[in-house]
Amino acid sequence: MLTGLSWLALEAKYLDRARSFYEGTLDLTPLERGDGELAFEAGETDLVLRRPDGVPRGGLHTHYAFSIPEAEYDDWWDRLSEDYDLEEAQFGPASSLYLYDPDGNCVELGQQDVAGPGIDGIFEVVLEVEDLERAESFYADLGFETVDTGSDRNRVRMNGPMALELWEPHLGIADARGGVHVDLGFETSEPTAALEAVSGRVQRVDHVDDERVVVRDPDGHFLTFTT
Repeated sequence: MLTGLSWLALEAKYLDRARSFYEGTLDLTPLERGDGELAFEAGETDLVLRRPDGVPRGGLHTHYAFSIPEAEYDDWWDRLSEDYDLEEAQFGPASSLYLYDPDGNCVELGQQDVAGPGIDGIFEVVLEVEDLERAESFYADLGFETVDTGSDRNRVRMNGPMALELWEPHLGIADARGGVHVDLGFETSEPTAALEAVSGRVQRVDHVDDERVVVRDPDGHFLTFTT
């Protein structure tokens, strides 16, 4: 049903500071946006940074993961460790490093099967939810499939256009937290079909036409289904 992650939007208090981190430190390519927003190309997904002066605001303290080529990992570690107190985790044969952006988002750079060079996609986003069972059911109806449940029963990992982690409030690796009022854009050939799959459980429907549907999920996250 959902075929790709078009964008992830985060809140940034000071855009100049955010630009310095994402363009200067992480080498992301800036894209043209309107006033009050920045955007960067991260593979096939746009990372949007938005001032908190409208709705949707963009996510707060969101943990998410960039894809980097396996062979570049050590170079990224050596470079970023000069200025950041990095943490590291191992997931089977793949390694990930963690650092924080200027607005408190936990940014992961993880080894993935991507071409690069540099950051080449977003492979995981973590949302904070109040009721794990409710959120899991909601996203299952959008085509996500549960692949892992945390031992503490406070998180679920689902696969879809990217890995979606649903967390009840807690601290994860590197003291990361799930994001609140996160704004996600999903590609789909049938936006209205995505709406029909969850129409009885959305908090609110903000926009509907044949090419774009905007809803708020049961925890207030903004979801756009667009062709």
